[in-house]
Amino acid sequence: MGRSKDLADLGALTSRLDTVGGASGSFGIGRNVIVNSAMMVSQRGTSFASVGNVYTLDRFSMYKQNTGSAFTVSQSSVTDLAGFANAFKVDCTTADTSIASNEQVHMAYKAEGQDLQRFQKGHATALGFTLSFYVKTNKTGVYTVKMFDRDNSRDVSGSYTVADANWNRYTINFPADTTGKFDDDNASSLEIFFHLVQGSDTTGGTLNTAWRANSDASAASGQVHFADSTSNNWEITGIQLETGSGAATDFEHEPYSVCLARCQRYCIDLTPTSGTTPYITGSAAAANSTVAVAHVSFPVQMRASPSLEFEAAGNYRVYNGGTLTVTSIGANGLSPVGGGINFSVSSGLSTAQAVGVYAANGTDRTLCVSEL
Repeated sequence: MGRSKDLADLGALTSRLDTVGGASGSFGIGRNVIVNSAMMVSQRGTSFASVGNVYTLDRFSMYKQNTGSAFTVSQSSVTDLAGFANAFKVDCTTADTSIASNEQVHMAYKAEGQDLQRFQKGHATALGFTLSFYVKTNKTGVYTVKMFDRDNSRDVSGSYTVADANWNRYTINFPADTTGKFDDDNASSLEIFFHLVQGSDTTGGTLNTAWRANSDASAASGQVHFADSTSNNWEITGIQLETGSGAATDFEHEPYSVCLARCQRYCIDLTPTSGTTPYITGSAAAANSTVAVAHVSFPVQMRASPSLEFEAAGNYRVYNGGTLTVTSIGANGLSPVGGGINFSVSSGLSTAQAVGVYAANGTDRTLCVSEL
């Protein structure tokens, strides 16, 4: 009798989920496309000065084009927004009061095509995109957001208006698009640009709010000029992209461990230990008298075979009872699941000797990167 009742209750719950989620193509768990949406993970560091065209907090990059302005990006601590502890913060450190026509500054996010099939883009049954997020900034005015379909070179824009310097949740509804399917693969299909500075090439006319063949014109019409003062700062967290064309659902929180694993599909820090001697994760042994090979096994399968990002080779050491300075670093058969990294020294190793490899500076990061 108990088992029958449990099955009946499960059936009723499934029916309710079908009613709630079926029309939107999204259910309660996993409905948010955005990875690291609460800005919890920042494997590359917590502060990035004079950024331009680089990834900063995990999964989010800053882009600058033809601007004299400069910015510091940081993983800020949030104390005045219930439910959130971190944000992506942009501080203007060098102002630019004269905007070039082709000037652009934005925060960007890229999503794999295989994670976007739920939107049914390119089909008669295509669903809309609901983008929600929390922003706090002292620079009030209209801000614009552009979505770019890289697979089909199509774009659409929306806007939100900041009226005060408090945290506020904003929602932008982007329409469904029956033209052009997202590729079902691990490449970048949808790119989202949160504009901060835009020149006249993109700000003329009426903001483009319908999907079209990609164009700069009217992609950021009305955009406020964020870089007109070094007192300006802008913070964002709780970014959620889900199916539908109505009100955003409650933000989907997830455990830190889940968020980190999702981030590690794109970037893995091999020296996560804080302190003065962060050792490369994995085992290492000398291949000959001048090369030590660190063998790494990734905690998750990465999106694709990664490349290496590291500080100057001379910042690393091989320990074999003595301390040897590294002269060069290179990949040795890295795949999405792991592989080898060569650390070369001038001499002093013995073949098959077990060694340790570490960054002499505790702030140096050794990254395997498979970003979009």
